[in-house]
Amino acid sequence: MPANRMNREEFYAKVSPLDAEQLRKVLWTLYWRGTAQARERIEDALSPPDSPKSKAQALPDPDQVLDDVTEFVSLARDGAFMYGDRRVSRTERSKWRLTFRSLATQAQSALHAADTGPAEQAMEQLIGLACEMRGVDYFHSEDPVEAARFVVSHAVSALWQTMLDQYGFAVFAERAAPQLIRWESKYGWTRGGGKVAENETLLAEVLEPLLTAPAMWRGFAVAYLSALDAVARDETAGEGKASRRSWGSSNADYTRKERAGTLAAWHAMLAGHLAGTDDAGLLDRLVSHRALAGPEVTFLRALIARMAGDLDSARKLVADCLEALPGSYAFHSLAAEIGAELPPRARQMADERSRAQSLTSPVVQSD
Repeated sequence: MPANRMNREEFYAKVSPLDAEQLRKVLWTLYWRGTAQARERIEDALSPPDSPKSKAQALPDPDQVLDDVTEFVSLARDGAFMYGDRRVSRTERSKWRLTFRSLATQAQSALHAADTGPAEQAMEQLIGLACEMRGVDYFHSEDPVEAARFVVSHAVSALWQTMLDQYGFAVFAERAAPQLIRWESKYGWTRGGGKVAENETLLAEVLEPLLTAPAMWRGFAVAYLSALDAVARDETAGEGKASRRSWGSSNADYTRKERAGTLAAWHAMLAGHLAGTDDAGLLDRLVSHRALAGPEVTFLRALIARMAGDLDSARKLVADCLEALPGSYAFHSLAAEIGAELPPRARQMADERSRAQSLTSPVVQSD
């Protein structure tokens, strides 16, 4: 028995103080975050003993699920649920959220089928649609992702775990890296607050526990850089087609800055795992990549410099960051940590925040 595994008596003693609600949360975390095998065993344990069910019979037909999802997503992108369209009745338009939830449930269930391929494709389409729904009105709803009760990060977690279990790490990394670039969202996928928004998390945080060894971090970093290469090639080709338009270059630069900001948390994780190792050269490729631009890239350089112990370079770089984004909390935090001098505008904003905090902080009176 491994030294770090509790025996039954130790385990029972550990969980005995927990109430029913706490135990349910623990079991749910294990079920949602665990491997496919762990999920199956939990599902079997939760099935009524007097009515055993056939798992194959309980699962939806993966091919049918894929067909239904493909049709739904295509109709949504065609505007069929927003405007008069003979392909979608008025009743169907008003009940779109129920259809979305049903399809999402079926797709996730189909991930347990012997052939997970169709379910993976269905999940990819639903996740892609949900990512678009934050900024595009496909349905009559102020916050369609919240209305559909679709937690994108949970769906991605289920998809990525399935891919890793089914195909192994190399295939998983090759497929998941471009998905991370397409789907990551710095501020979630809903348009406001709500229960769905409360459960959303960065995809970088979904990915991190799946990379359990240094070789996996190296392998995923290589796949990620390859995915960025593909993005850069596509953008270069697009710029060529739009070369006669005055806004082509500036629009591409904005996109690269947005991408760097959206993926900043993931880049910081990569730096934390690769800096100071034999794979640090991958970080050199990352900070000079043509698919990324702006102060977030400079900030990544500052993080890497700090990890290398080059505080003078880190201070200069973070000061440059604050010149571009004087209000960034992350930039201010690093500047304070390494004792960097703040540019005038950043210093002014820091002082204003300090005064505002002092006004809102409770006053502690001594006896």
